[in-house]
Amino acid sequence: MRVPVLTLLPEPDIVIVGAGFGGCVALHHLRQAGYSAKILDACDDFGGIWNMNRYPGARVDSEMPTYQLSDTEVRNGFNFAQRYPSSEEMRRYFSYMSAKLDLRKDTLFGQKVVEARYDEESKKWTLKTEQGLVAQSRFVVFASGTSNKAYIPDFKNKSAFKGPIIHPKLWPDNADFTGKKVGIIGQGSSGLQIVQELAKTDCELTVFIRTPPQALPMGQRDVSFEESEREKSYLTSIFNYAKYSSPAGQPFNADAIRSAGEDTPEQVLARWEALRDRKGFSFLSSLNYYDIYTDEELSKEAVRFLAEKNRARVKDAAKRDIVAPLQGQAPIGAIRPCLEQDYFEMIDRPNVKLVSLKTSHIVEFAENGIITADGEQQQTLHELDVVVSATGYDAVTGALYDMRFHDRHGQLLQDKWRDGIFSYLGVMVPDMPNAFVLYGPQAPTSLANGPPFLELEAEFLVRLLARAEADGRQSVEATDAAAKAWRARTLEVWRRGLASRSESWWVGANIPGKRREPQVWFGGLGPWRLACEDALKDWSNFV
Repeated sequence: MRVPVLTLLPEPDIVIVGAGFGGCVALHHLRQAGYSAKILDACDDFGGIWNMNRYPGARVDSEMPTYQLSDTEVRNGFNFAQRYPSSEEMRRYFSYMSAKLDLRKDTLFGQKVVEARYDEESKKWTLKTEQGLVAQSRFVVFASGTSNKAYIPDFKNKSAFKGPIIHPKLWPDNADFTGKKVGIIGQGSSGLQIVQELAKTDCELTVFIRTPPQALPMGQRDVSFEESEREKSYLTSIFNYAKYSSPAGQPFNADAIRSAGEDTPEQVLARWEALRDRKGFSFLSSLNYYDIYTDEELSKEAVRFLAEKNRARVKDAAKRDIVAPLQGQAPIGAIRPCLEQDYFEMIDRPNVKLVSLKTSHIVEFAENGIITADGEQQQTLHELDVVVSATGYDAVTGALYDMRFHDRHGQLLQDKWRDGIFSYLGVMVPDMPNAFVLYGPQAPTSLANGPPFLELEAEFLVRLLARAEADGRQSVEATDAAAKAWRARTLEVWRRGLASRSESWWVGANIPGKRREPQVWFGGLGPWRLACEDALKDWSNFV
């Protein structure tokens, strides 16, 4: 059988890997700039994580209207029905957006990239997929996202369990847990959302919690068609602010930035009450005190403030101490925060049992459940029919490494970064000419609102390529010195904050053997954007 070769289509200028927000934004912007481009994606449709995540309760926790493309052609014709859309609504949005921008004609689905190599002679990238496709192009853009490679720990005796072990990314169609005993390991965003939904059904939940979620009230509400239409009258202003003024791509005001030391304790408490009552991520925004992320005592006070609010919603004292302890929690902003709707009320239901993995640990799986042991090694069998392993992802770098991304010398990216991540601006890697990463390591990525940040990255990429073309450069490649300097700056910014003390996936701590380092840029959108502007001034940071 003849192997299909993308170069016969004819060969595009750019191959993009990924059809989530990053890939869609890149394709749209690059085509507008006059480049021919093709997307390769392993899934069967647009959406990225929103095409994959179909577990109960899956929804966005970035507040509308900024979790969408700012393009007026798209936003004027679609109306979100909720302030925080469900995954189903996001799939409807991607279907509409991709049709409006005519993205499907340049997208090949069902193509999982398993190798990418640069050829010095032809000055081209060659990508191979698991399905036998070979694609060549001058430029390549990797937009595989952060939460792509599912991680399920290698629990002892896991294979002995007779029931299904489900990761949220791989949720089975038409799953029915009625009358079943369901165990859920992990309470990050996905685990929290799943508990909220399954607790309402006729099943028995056993929730294994090591790190309690840093949960804030979502403030979910329906958005009427009339309100959505009115909002479109000033969306340009909102998006411009989110992209070019906000530290995180969110539309929160930044005019109240101050230190808690400038206010009395009563004023601090009043501010916290007001921000929490506004719901969403207001409490973690620039409306709060800037030193909440650097002052350990202030952070502890904020954590306790939130814990007391959440504890008031849990009647069971034992559950209260597991899910909202007053001590021992991570600092504010040191782990990925979650938004909840009725999580603490659902935890309190009689069909929900909590198991603390701080006072006990998982010993092994059994045929009919999970065995834990407490501090005195007293073992307990938790009988289960189903286990949900909401244990996250090998985030940020995992999907990149699986694509076997080689540099010009044939070295794999994971080998190149064995001693740490070295990138320039989180977008380029030395010895990888004309290759660009969107929503990747050492960029704001997971600490920024996705769509506005990705538009900034795409705008930077288009301007960089235009500058290269104007100056007659055939290749765009960051120097080792530029990558070393950006790494040093990334580490320095990270070490300033309390997040440097946490054991979160932001630093790779959830994956055994993974190097502990900041996988993302902790310095905010503003400094990152200014660094991109500096990069466009001359070619001093490029080969």
